[in-house]
Amino acid sequence: MSNPMLPGQDIYHFASTAEEDAYRHIHAAIRLGRYQAGQRLVPETIAAEIGTSRMPVREAFRRLAAEGLVTIRPNRGAVVTGLDVADMQEIFEMRAVLEGLAVRLALPNVTRAVLQTLDELLDRIDDRDENLADWTTAHRHFHETLCRLSGRPRLVRQIASLHSLVEPHMRLWINQVESRPSARGDHQHLLDALRDGDPLLCEQAMRAHVLDTVPDLLALLPPAVTSRHVVTKPFSSNF
Repeated sequence: MSNPMLPGQDIYHFASTAEEDAYRHIHAAIRLGRYQAGQRLVPETIAAEIGTSRMPVREAFRRLAAEGLVTIRPNRGAVVTGLDVADMQEIFEMRAVLEGLAVRLALPNVTRAVLQTLDELLDRIDDRDENLADWTTAHRHFHETLCRLSGRPRLVRQIASLHSLVEPHMRLWINQVESRPSARGDHQHLLDALRDGDPLLCEQAMRAHVLDTVPDLLALLPPAVTSRHVVTKPFSSNF
């Protein structure tokens, strides 16, 4: 039985094994919001969906738990990990530092052709006539396209892992707003810094851009959770 591919699973490039198939299936389902925070993951059900046994699914749970996407509870099974305010703040602080480093390292590889590609990506995100179904994946693709130019594969993998932790919340946010934010407006300062060619300015621009996202996403969390941590920065539509 073939493994039905969920939208967005094309970001994975691993050798196909039963455990890998299970990992990719569950990972994509969490990212895309099919499995939601707090939801119990039943090995038998998932195994039936992808045509495998329970053992590869359980191994995939362990890998996802190490990445923070799943919580394994003794004698109670696995659930999709939820984020509270402190978690969200920490993840975005890490993203800001790591993506800032990545863009600084990437700068020598940012050619005119690269800048044109980045411009086209932003235009495509903002093009309402194109009816872009997956705004969040397209936005993530822009960030990862730029970060990959750093030539640091371990750094890029860590950034991708952090993106996956917050992506379900981003999807929830973008589905709630009356109109999508302007990708061009949110990223123009970063593009200007790249064209200027100053490594420090590029790093600072990326850090500021990532951190500007936090208040919007915190607004999605329940008041009982958000009361643990106070963020006073004004709301922004960037991420």
